[in-house]
Amino acid sequence: MSGHSKWKNIMHKKEKTDAQRASVFTKIGKEISIAVKEGGADPVSNSKLRDLIAKAKQNNVPNDNIDRIIKKASAADAVEYEEITYEGYGPGGIAVIVAAATDNRNRTASDVRHFFDKYGGNLGTTGCVSYMFTDKGVIVVGYDEDDDGEIDEEQLMEDALEAGAADFSAEDGVFEIYTEPDDLSAVREALEAKKYPIISAEQDKIPSTYITLTDEEAIENMRDLIDHLEESDDVSQVYHNWEE
Repeated sequence: MSGHSKWKNIMHKKEKTDAQRASVFTKIGKEISIAVKEGGADPVSNSKLRDLIAKAKQNNVPNDNIDRIIKKASAADAVEYEEITYEGYGPGGIAVIVAAATDNRNRTASDVRHFFDKYGGNLGTTGCVSYMFTDKGVIVVGYDEDDDGEIDEEQLMEDALEAGAADFSAEDGVFEIYTEPDDLSAVREALEAKKYPIISAEQDKIPSTYITLTDEEAIENMRDLIDHLEESDDVSQVYHNWEE
């Protein structure tokens, strides 16, 4: 998994402003609404909803808010969101996938295209870059900066593999566990049962190759492209193969 670090992405997002962090609540709310529409409001029988509830809690969304979102999504007059994926290239040929959840397809498409055009990229057709990525579940285990706890790496690796994990990496006391997409829930729940401190657990797209940018203007434009896409309430996730 060289070149990919979910933990670095999490640290980068922690540096965002309060307003940007608040938008995370909105994004997760949309994802939960879609999961409820697709599989029902019971997390016991809806594994996607179960994973999103765990994700919401990891992002400090209050339980009352989660319950309210689920109830609202179950109502007959609930807002209908649809999931859309956009693919394209950023500066220097960086492959970019944008996952969105929206109630206005035209608005979202216009915004995404605008950001690609403004920052030296171009929006492509479906399938133009997705073949470069593999869907995985990624679980990040570790303590926050204020905690003094230590994790036994060998024991964690043994427990993760026993639970069904496919790969494992460690960096600076933080551990990233990779699973097949359908195994994410089971592995996360097994590690939670053993009281491991889980920082995040969600689906990810892992690129097969990475590109390093050397031109300063291209680097600045790529950062701006990612930042503006992530700031959009319609955008759930941004995946890319930039080796930052």
